[in-house]
Amino acid sequence: MEKTYLTATAETFNAIVLQARLPVLVDFWAPWCAPCLALGRVIEQIIPEYADKVLVVKINADENPELCEQHGLKGLPRLSLYRDGKEVEIIEERTRARLEHYLESHF
Repeated sequence: MEKTYLTATAETFNAIVLQARLPVLVDFWAPWCAPCLALGRVIEQIIPEYADKVLVVKINADENPELCEQHGLKGLPRLSLYRDGKEVEIIEERTRARLEHYLESHF
């Protein structure tokens, strides 16, 4: 399957997420987190149709604890929507149907 997302770190977060021209869907995840892996598969399946409307960026929480702390993460997975360099929404939709509905209604 073609890669449908970018990966950000503490060093690249500003350039990739905050300076993006498109809205950015940020997926904070960890390799040991089963719900994170399931959500990641859902995102990879449905995001190609939104590729010209929203950028998907994955952040490995284990490798970027400072970003998790800066963004007040209390649990994983976490999806956040950024527009114009600001976090505007934490997205609760985690099932395929609910995430598709969210994306359809916003993009």
